[in-house]
Amino acid sequence: MFYEGKIFRPPSEAKSVILQISVGCKHNACTFCTMYKDKSFRIKSRAEIKEILSVAQAQEPDAERVFLADGDAIAINTDLLTEILDQLYQKFPHLKRVGIYGGPKDILSKSSEELATLKAHGLNIVYLGVESGNEGILRSVCKGVTTDQMIAAGQRVRASGLTLSCTVIIGLGGKALSQEHAIDTAHVISQIDPQYLGALTLMLEEDAPLAKAIKDGSFQLLSPFESLKELRTMLGNLKVSNCIFRSNHASNYLPLRATLPEDRDELLKTLDSIINNHTVERLRPEYWRGL
Repeated sequence: MFYEGKIFRPPSEAKSVILQISVGCKHNACTFCTMYKDKSFRIKSRAEIKEILSVAQAQEPDAERVFLADGDAIAINTDLLTEILDQLYQKFPHLKRVGIYGGPKDILSKSSEELATLKAHGLNIVYLGVESGNEGILRSVCKGVTTDQMIAAGQRVRASGLTLSCTVIIGLGGKALSQEHAIDTAHVISQIDPQYLGALTLMLEEDAPLAKAIKDGSFQLLSPFESLKELRTMLGNLKVSNCIFRSNHASNYLPLRATLPEDRDELLKTLDSIINNHTVERLRPEYWRGL
């Protein structure tokens, strides 16, 4: 399918046809991430995209879901994205959903009207990596935006009518900022009020810039139970209206599923029981975890 380099997608897009209409990540500076470090960001030409869509149609004519890669595909000009969406629905008669990653800066580069236009042409869900709601942590991991900008990006997606799925990273503040990370992230997510929220647990490849801080001792990873305590604090301070929560990513020590706030008390009770009783057998073994 004309893929360049490694291809990444959200867990919920496992059954989607992945179309790489852009390459790499426009920002590509986050210190915890190595996903696109071997690529230079570029948007594929109309000719390339046309060929990709034709091959996809031949290989997956009954596709119901499509995910537009790579990491900053929403940075593509709105007119071109609209053309791509129109062609997708023409070529795939059973298509029900189209998803895309959206970096906060690239979301903010589009007006509310542009996002609403993408919605009208069949874009359904945007995945936003919030990572942390703490100003200092966002700055230290080189996310490239402030918390206010992150909130504005999430709220702009929500206001457009698009479905928003946010991701946060447990442990991104290390031991030193665990409490601040949990509380501030809950605040930012509450302000955004996404329909979906996924929690990953920090894992680093050896060549990630943040890995150097671990080696020199300036950053300390959380233990499994410290990670659960941080997650518990985050969820305990979260105020959302109707959000499907998941922590079933391969990086997590404890897979959890809930609808918030409906299942909030039961979720906190489960975490409290495991943390207080130090129930090791409920946790995913280290060798089962992965990115």
